[in-house]
Amino acid sequence: MTATHTRRRANLAALLPAHEADAILVTGGVNVRYLTGLASSNAAVLVRADATATLATDSRYTGAARRVCADIEVIEESDVAGALLALPPGSGRTGIEADHMSVTDYFRLGGKHPRLSKVVESVRVVKDDAELDLIRTACELTDRAFAEVLPGLRPGLTEKEVARALERRMIELGADGLAFDSIVASGPNGAIPHHSPSDRPLERGDLVTMDFGALYRGYHADMTRTVAIGEPAGWQRELYDLVRAAQRAGRLAANAGAALHEVDAAARDLIGEAGYGEFFKHGLGHGVGLQIHEEPFLSPRKPGDAPASPEGLPEPERSSREPERDHEHARLEDRVPVTVEPGVYLPGRGGVRIEDTLVVRDGGPELLTRTTKELLVL
Repeated sequence: MTATHTRRRANLAALLPAHEADAILVTGGVNVRYLTGLASSNAAVLVRADATATLATDSRYTGAARRVCADIEVIEESDVAGALLALPPGSGRTGIEADHMSVTDYFRLGGKHPRLSKVVESVRVVKDDAELDLIRTACELTDRAFAEVLPGLRPGLTEKEVARALERRMIELGADGLAFDSIVASGPNGAIPHHSPSDRPLERGDLVTMDFGALYRGYHADMTRTVAIGEPAGWQRELYDLVRAAQRAGRLAANAGAALHEVDAAARDLIGEAGYGEFFKHGLGHGVGLQIHEEPFLSPRKPGDAPASPEGLPEPERSSREPERDHEHARLEDRVPVTVEPGVYLPGRGGVRIEDTLVVRDGGPELLTRTTKELLVL
């Protein structure tokens, strides 16, 4: 993938003049992998405005680096950031990744470099064909694991046992690992969006929410399905049908050019109109790629709202050299994978969440997780 990584570095280099930078020191591990192909616990890459680059890593990884990154200079150093900042252009116009360098390291390295936020992440948003193929495969493994584990779900199995069965099957089918810690939430635990699987056994009359995904060659899948153990009560079916309708509305709204908050509203408004708005408190979805949660984020934040992270925390202060990201005009683009995952969570009773990973396309979204969204009664 040398040509692919060269193209990615060129795309990043083209952004540097807008940040008044001659180069950027990339220290975030995921971003280093994206730009070079090297997966390492201690590596950094200096990308210059002319698209030339130098990679630094320590002796544990130099062999792999010279094999994987044959098109760029590789230097062997333990202090990867310090070594790269000593190279040309080596001035205060070399930006650092504010989201990935500690305050201690920043001042150890002189404290003079402009702090750039999420520049590489902005390049990563739109995926190339190789990335989409890997995400597609991760989603296929996720679908297959669910289909093969589902017939074995029955009263008496614990949430932990269900989670381990899904995880084991994904690995057996070819996943390299788990995209994230699996969620299995049964009965009243379904009211907790990020419930950790417990020893609670599944019971007849439960709704069971399963949120899980496969990791394949660094890329993530994300899918949630809610099933019923035994015939559901009227309120359970009503809640399920509402979330299913909202999820469909969100999927259909996820078109190239759509404003992020408008996609969120397509699902959220249906839930609010049904009287359950206060029970849907998280964003509608997020980007997926080398990380399970990455840009863009589908949320109710509208133009003029205070900036916030996906967890609702204030964003870090920006460098004076960094242009504001214009959330007012933040829109989906072609070839961007996102999740659509509305949920309603009723304390003490249970909840429903339905989630797909899809790719935004000019002609309409491409669905990657294809398991039925009909209510499955086991």
